[in-house]
Amino acid sequence: MSLWRKKSITKLLADADNSEKGLKKTLTATSLVALGIGAIIGAGLFVRTAAAASEHAGNAVTISFLIAAVGCLFAGLCYAEFASMIPIAGSAYTYAYTTMGELVAWIIGWALILEYALGAATVSIAWSEYLNNLLGGAIPYSLCHSPFESSASGVHGIINLPALFILLLLSLLLIKGTQESATVNAIIVFIKVGIVLVFIAIGWKFINPAYHKPYLIPDNAPPVDLGGGKVFDYTKDARSHGWGGVLGGAAVVFFAFIGFDAVSTAAQEAKNPKRDMPIGILGSLAVCTILYVLFAHVLTGVAPYVDFLKAGKEASVSYAIQHYMPGFGWLATLVTVAILAGFSSVILVMLLGQSRVFYSMSNDGLIPKIFSDLHPKFRTPYKSNIILFLFVGFFGAFIPGSVAGDLTSIGTLLAFILVCLGIIIMRKADPDRPRPFRTPFSPVVPILGVIVCGAMVCFEDPTTVLTALGWMILGLLIFFTYSRHHSNIGKENLPNS
Repeated sequence: MSLWRKKSITKLLADADNSEKGLKKTLTATSLVALGIGAIIGAGLFVRTAAAASEHAGNAVTISFLIAAVGCLFAGLCYAEFASMIPIAGSAYTYAYTTMGELVAWIIGWALILEYALGAATVSIAWSEYLNNLLGGAIPYSLCHSPFESSASGVHGIINLPALFILLLLSLLLIKGTQESATVNAIIVFIKVGIVLVFIAIGWKFINPAYHKPYLIPDNAPPVDLGGGKVFDYTKDARSHGWGGVLGGAAVVFFAFIGFDAVSTAAQEAKNPKRDMPIGILGSLAVCTILYVLFAHVLTGVAPYVDFLKAGKEASVSYAIQHYMPGFGWLATLVTVAILAGFSSVILVMLLGQSRVFYSMSNDGLIPKIFSDLHPKFRTPYKSNIILFLFVGFFGAFIPGSVAGDLTSIGTLLAFILVCLGIIIMRKADPDRPRPFRTPFSPVVPILGVIVCGAMVCFEDPTTVLTALGWMILGLLIFFTYSRHHSNIGKENLPNS
């Protein structure tokens, strides 16, 4: 059996057209843009901005955002071509199956679990932290932290109940229906984008130009005393100063862009995917990039980036408001509400994306059929949503958020690289197939996407890369022991196309 056998695009599209058995087509271009913004603006903007600025790029974190955005733009243009040409659930997994074959499709599907499932778990943990901040620490430490965490006073965590609660609530919403989920997401997007704009508008008046000098962290930047005998040395690592720091910052804030590709997982539920998918993918990416650069410029202008090394941490934005914007304490509370709303919509779209990838992989026989069973009334993959809740809920309830966060970025970057390569291969293998949207300047744009995303992988933490490698080895073991022998293509003996 060939490891490179491919799915027939013609048969794929024909099967998807059977709307009576498939997913309901309910999403418009507007709801797809909102879906993208809902997935993108969340943990990355409110948490990763301060971390990237204080540990890597300094004030030049704005440039880090632009570099990450360029890499996403190259990948987004490739996603847009595939999504308009092959409007099928499954995103990068499905595209790889039609261009590079079954083994690569499995690898990318397995990598997407890192992006969507672990991403949802990571954000649910952050949601729990912010909820407790909003409630003034009313939730006992033991009930909102992992067993692997302990407080400064020695209290050990038992289970993260708030993380489990939000995952359950959003899983039930997804089971109810995609249109209902999209409506709730649109309301959340309106709230959180509005509060982000308020912070930018008010914070602009409090920018201190002195905080923006020097713009890049110099290679002779003095060490920072973090207290307790700990010191942060900017000169110890090339990723912590100068242009190396800018690239290191780009690898960190890349997490902030994760989500626009989740729009493509809902392609089969779009009313007019050939027109609306490119709008949804590229539109949400453009809106968020503008907001990110403005937000980062204001945050590092309101408070010195060094502050975020030893204060603020997860609540960095609220810290900046409370300490450098007198009279606007109410805005700190609003920002916390926006963060909770933002995290909720990110989790929602991540769970949606993962269930649709599972749906496609199950339809192909690579994972058990239970993942593609649709609810008789709601036409949603409800069993997949339930299993996904149990899997993601385990990580959210019992694993520290720091473990999964960087792995999410690695999984996404791998997916982006393979999608860019897929465009080059498809242009050669099937040049005459109709393409409602064409990636411009191909193969230059796809090649640049591979280079930029590959560079960001190189600037990830080595431990994270090794952990991701271990995850991929586990995936290959599953593929060769189960998936390869249960593949529908193998059973049907379909010819390559």
